[in-house]
Amino acid sequence: MKRLIAGVFLSSVIVFPALAALEEGDQAPDFTAKASLAGKEFYFSLNEALKKGPVVVYFYPSAYTNGCNIEAHTFAEEKKNFEAVNATIIGVSQDSIERLHDYSADPEYCAGKFPVASDMDGSIAAAYDLNTLNLPPGFEDTRGEVVKHAFTERTTFVITPGNSIAATLSSADDGIGPIDHVDQSLAMVKKLAAGK
Repeated sequence: MKRLIAGVFLSSVIVFPALAALEEGDQAPDFTAKASLAGKEFYFSLNEALKKGPVVVYFYPSAYTNGCNIEAHTFAEEKKNFEAVNATIIGVSQDSIERLHDYSADPEYCAGKFPVASDMDGSIAAAYDLNTLNLPPGFEDTRGEVVKHAFTERTTFVITPGNSIAATLSSADDGIGPIDHVDQSLAMVKKLAAGK
């Protein structure tokens, strides 16, 4: 019963209305954060990543939750297609770096193919004008562990090397699902690569 209630609550998170996420044409705030790639910790710098090409910054509620698991797995499967147009992927959530070490390495999720960054205090999400929600006590992830951090709304930003936001994809505003975030961000970086 607790999981059913948690699932209903999680569904409401996905349709939670956005306050005013940054939009196409806005300047993307720079950030540096602790991140994990294949279980190894490093500092991810948006400005450094933008030197190589566009960056897909996708915010997600939490590691080890249904929609986020699907989204991470799909980004991992499509990683070569993003690389083909010199695009970098970075996932951002309020998970601790310790939770992200396992998640980033697990073949069911990130599979060691792209990094995920820890925004424990929600400051990166706030810089991008995203909502965060506190969960009811006892909310469990798909591993049966209690989630102790706030959720950030599912929103993806495609950022150009000039720090301009080329696209904002929002589950709250646009009603798109986790896989749509991957497909639509891939279409946008391909469009950027083609100069259209």
